[in-house]
Formats: sequence, C-alpha cells, structure tokens
Amino acid sequence: MTSLPAQQPLSPDIVSLPDHEQHARQRLDGNAWAYFSGGAADEITLRNNRSAWDALPLWPRVLRPLAGGHTRVPLLGRTLAHPILLAPIAFQRLAHPDGELALAYAAAALGAGVVLSTQASVSLEAVAGAVHPDPGRGPLWFQLYLQPDRGFTQALVQRAEAAGYEALVLTVDAPTSGARDRERRAGFRLPPGIGPINLAGMQVPPPPRLASGQSALFDGLLHHAPTWDDIAWLRSVTRLPVLLKGVLHPADARQAVDAGAAGLIVSNHGGRTLDTAPATATALPRVVQAVGGAVPVLVDGGIRRGTDVLKAMALGASAVLVGRPALWGLANAGAAGVAHVLRLLRDELEIAMALTGCATLADATPALLHGDQDAPASRQPS
Repeated sequence: MTSLPAQQPLSPDIVSLPDHEQHARQRLDGNAWAYFSGGAADEITLRNNRSAWDALPLWPRVLRPLAGGHTRVPLLGRTLAHPILLAPIAFQRLAHPDGELALAYAAAALGAGVVLSTQASVSLEAVAGAVHPDPGRGPLWFQLYLQPDRGFTQALVQRAEAAGYEALVLTVDAPTSGARDRERRAGFRLPPGIGPINLAGMQVPPPPRLASGQSALFDGLLHHAPTWDDIAWLRSVTRLPVLLKGVLHPADARQAVDAGAAGLIVSNHGGRTLDTAPATATALPRVVQAVGGAVPVLVDGGIRRGTDVLKAMALGASAVLVGRPALWGLANAGAAGVAHVLRLLRDELEIAMALTGCATLADATPALLHGDQDAPASRQPS
C-alpha cells in the first residue's frame, strides 16, 4: 500500500468534513478560497446541493444480519473497495504545494478513485506514476475539456492512454463559465508558477473579429463549444470508455446512452455554472430512471457525510464523487488531510449502513428513503 508523504500534523479537533472546511478557511488566502468555495451568481444551486441531501430521510431497518457486510461495488468492470471517488478539480496547488500529487497518494492509500482535471497543476504522467504502483488503488480517470484545437485534444487523449488512465470523463455542462461573483469580487488570478500544465504548447486561436451588434459569446467563444457530434469524434480517437459529466436532464441522459457514453455523472459543476439548476440529489433519480440500467450513473455535488453517500446509492447511483472536501483536507494537512477526509466518509458510510440494516450497498434501495415496502429489493448492477 502507498505510504503518505510527511505532512503538517492534522488538528485533533477535526472530526468531520465540516470541520475540515472551517480549518481550511483559515489556511487558504482569499484568492484561493473564492476560487474553490464560490459558486455561480447568488449561489442558490451551491446551497441547494447540500440542503437536498439533508432533506432526504433515512428509514432504518432493525434486527437484520450484518456480520460480514462490506462497502464493495462494481464499476466499469472493476470491483471497488467503496463507492467514493475524488472529483476533478483544477489548480490544486493553490491549496498545497503538492497539489494533485497529494490527492493521488491519498486516494491510492484509501482505495479511492481519482479523476484528474484537464486543468491540473501537475502533469498527468506524474499523477499516474504516483498511483499505479499501488495494487489496492481505485480507478484512474482523466477529465477532459474539448479544446478548440482538436489535434491538441487528440494528443492529450493519447497521453492519457499512454500514462495508463482507464477512462475519459468529458465535461459537457460548461460551454462557458458561470457568472462567478465571488471570484470577481476577490479579483481571482492564478499566482506565478501555477497553471494548466497539461495544456502547455496548445495554440489558442485568436478571437474573431466581431461586427457591430455581435456577441463575443455567441458569435465568438461558442463556435468552439462541443456538441453531440463531438462525442462520436472523441469515441473514434480513443480506446478508453467515455463518461459524460454534467448531465441533469433525463432527455440528455437518454441521448448520451444512444451516443455510446459508457457512464454518466450527474453534476451541476458544484453550483459553479448555471445558478438555480437543480440540486444533484433531485436530478439523480430522474437520470437513473431515464437510462434504465444501461450505463452506470455517478453523482457529485454537496456530499459531506457518509449518510449522503448511502442516500446517493439508494437513489440508484453506482458511486459518488467528492470535490471541495478533498481540497479542504489538502489545505489542512496535504496528502494526510485528504486521506482523513476519505477515511471519515468511508467510516460514516459503514456506520450508516449498519444503522439502516444494510449489510451491503445492494441493500440500499429507494425503500431506504421512502419506507416503501414495494420498492425494488436490490440495485441494478454497474
């Protein structure tokens, strides 16, 4: 098993993910805090992501046999030790000098999956090298933004394949950035030495000349935005399975399956793109119903407790991704802090399973949330 690099000690009064958030607020400067913690506009979706999980009750069942239970789940041909993956987050060296490497070491040590951002501040090869030696690691996926230069995008995909990444996660919900007021108030900027290292050398096309009355967004930037046709192109240039991240609408979920997506991630970009978009806990069961078990469905957004993980599984998720909490752990104690976040979530998940009568996650059905005796007795396989 991977041993974690030496880091600053973790404060003994951090016993939950909300504790990690409070301590990280003191460690991060205003620039980094605005970037990592802010949402779009009035941050309604950001808040609702959290409150939607809170609003779901768990109906415990008692006196069930629990000995020998476990948190293992199947996902894309692998069996994972638990259903928790680390979501893609850009520029992690804003939180700690080790950045994405620290997250990779922690994930490998705790058996969690890693989804590396296109905008990582550490090379994709270095991150792969950090996790591959560990036989107990979770899956290693590469998150992709399609770049205007398709040749560069294809080369980036080939680098990910050569480095041993096992899937591509195409973000589809951000053809443009949201109106991030908190970042603008803070005057967010990347400090010297931190940037999207994996995009180095990419040729950025010059902005188009706009006629009077034209929109810089609709007549400029969005000419390069991906469409459904690009899903077919991406699948044609890679041997890796392609998951789509940012699907909320059931119609898009069905179209994604028809387009050959290997999986879906129900996500609203952590509330950072379209404000007032539905909370992911609200969208998840609709997407699960729409795809009918054809592909695995994962979810992120607002997950802060093991009970949230269990609720997501009961709604039909195959696994969950956590983003901001990993950054808080990173800021607080580097790789050890991220490992602590993962350990807390898994421990809380096991406690929640035991207290609701779930020996395995196959027992986490909609009945767990509704007390409905007629709910399905088991989950769909992933």
